[in-house]
Amino acid sequence: MKKSVVAAAVVVALGAVGGAAFAQVKPDVLVKQRQSAMTLIGKYFGPLGGMAQGKVPFDAKIVQRNAGYLDALSEMPWDGFDPSTKGEKSRALPALYEQPDKVKEGVQRFQSEIDKLVQVSKGGDEAAIKAQIGAVGKACAGCHDNFRAKQ
Repeated sequence: MKKSVVAAAVVVALGAVGGAAFAQVKPDVLVKQRQSAMTLIGKYFGPLGGMAQGKVPFDAKIVQRNAGYLDALSEMPWDGFDPSTKGEKSRALPALYEQPDKVKEGVQRFQSEIDKLVQVSKGGDEAAIKAQIGAVGKACAGCHDNFRAKQ
């Protein structure tokens, strides 16, 4: 599936309206959209993490497919972190709203590592792919460690 088709399907599935229109969306809806995007990221990253750790058999086709999905999800508008959502029930820590530049850096780092995963997944080098899956996981964990309350 092409990246643009996946991205469009994800945006429609989440009920996102994109760009400046997010400013008109209620804060609780933004939080639900954010949570939905994070859930999908977890769904597509989970098997990759299992492969990198040797808990799941390596499958280059699944890696390439899931990397494409993660790429589309990482490019979604991150307006779900809008300050208007601060009072909404979520696992976001106050730092999410107090350190927007740090959040932006984390999102950009995650997107960059996903871009690298997409590229390396095309080469089929299992060791390189597993190393890059680890880099994606580290980037993702950095945001979780700093901006999300533990369960």
